Amino acid sequence: MMKFLVLLSAALAIAEGTNVIRCIKHAGDLPLSTRIEGCDNPPCVLPQLQDAVIHMTFKAPRDLESMRTLATAYLGPIPIPYDLSSDANTCNFLTNTKCPVNSGTNVQYTLRMFIKRWFPAGISATIEFRIVDENKNPVVCVRVPIKINRPNKSIAGGSKLPPTIEAIGY
Repeated sequence: MMKFLVLLSAALAIAEGTNVIRCIKHAGDLPLSTRIEGCDNPPCVLPQLQDAVIHMTFKAPRDLESMRTLATAYLGPIPIPYDLSSDANTCNFLTNTKCPVNSGTNVQYTLRMFIKRWFPAGISATIEFRIVDENKNPVVCVRVPIKINRPNKSIAGGSKLPPTIEAIGY
């Protein structure tokens, strides 16, 4: 009975994920599950000046000494690398294990990506999140459409908001 409950819980957790697709521009398998907080069906609406929180569960395809997360936004065919700064060190944000990770281990990972003001409100893009190992070999990769919105008023604190995409002539 206990085994059944564990399997049922795992299946429900996977079923509640965000609908993501396999990366086009970069290699890497899809994770076992991906959940972007506040988004079940893309495009995921991400407010400026807030963290987008992405939870992934994946099986380590091989022994992994260290990992890095890379993000690239695509405005049409134009790639724009998104600097994750210190948040790029994947090993710092594993929630059920730590690096090094043995092959076959189920790994749970949470990325908090701050949506910077320079992403104009109203813009739609596609973003790829990929994890690579210490040799820059792919571990996993997901692709998801997004839409950037103005910051929530409680976050913005009355500061001057950036122009919308229409206002700057795109």
